[in-house]
Amino acid sequence: MSQDSKDDGSPPREGRRKTMMQRLREAQEQFEEVTGLEVEGVSGFQRSGDGWDLTLEVLELRRVPDTVSLLATYSVELDADGEIEGYKRGKRYTRGRSDG
Repeated sequence: MSQDSKDDGSPPREGRRKTMMQRLREAQEQFEEVTGLEVEGVSGFQRSGDGWDLTLEVLELRRVPDTVSLLATYSVELDADGEIEGYKRGKRYTRGRSDG
């Protein structure tokens, strides 16, 4: 019996809501594709109207040693479907620098 004909009472895969982790991964992939930059992590997210506001930590310039690599914080806006509506670079910093 194929999974398509399986009736376990759950909604079809297309009708299921995405988890927050799925949305975050997809947003990271979209951002990397659009900018060509590597996302190192998500440092914040919150609901904003019908969409989401994310804060991403992004590697802008890899250096040796890695403690002096240049990173930046980006604010990213997602629509209700998880598509990027816009982004803006915030602060830039070296990996080895503390916030204090």
